[in-house]
Amino acid sequence: MRDEAGVSAEPDTGALERTLAGVLVALMGVAVVNVLWQVFSRFVLNDPSSMTEELARYLLIWISLLGGAYAVGRRLHPAIDLLAGSLAGSLRTRQWRLVHVTILMFAVGVMVVGGLRLVTLTLSLGQTSAAMGIPLGYVYLALPVSGAIISWYAALALWRGPA
Repeated sequence: MRDEAGVSAEPDTGALERTLAGVLVALMGVAVVNVLWQVFSRFVLNDPSSMTEELARYLLIWISLLGGAYAVGRRLHPAIDLLAGSLAGSLRTRQWRLVHVTILMFAVGVMVVGGLRLVTLTLSLGQTSAAMGIPLGYVYLALPVSGAIISWYAALALWRGPA
């Protein structure tokens, strides 16, 4: 969509996608180095590191949730299109909108609101991880962050309409 001056009226998601991709690459790089250190310390030094398994678990949480948000933004998320493939015209558009409204409601209700409640609860209780001693609220922060990104992409898809 362009306005009267010929400028695009659509929000630009390129910066968000590039940032998200960069964060995912960095997290994957840290995960690879972490696992290599785990293998090296266990088999070469014969003294396994106590924090590498926990760090790998927390990195996997962040990578999975942010990767899911990235996939939604790029429209790469898996979809069961058996029903959509058999529909045509306005029924197909309604089904598409229903799917994206459902994604938006889940992302806002469960991921953002529920995730923020989880983060505030664990931070207020002072829960920390066993090996690394970091506040678990920081680990759980992946849920509302990725939920907010998914919400943005779902709202944007609804605004743009079916592809």
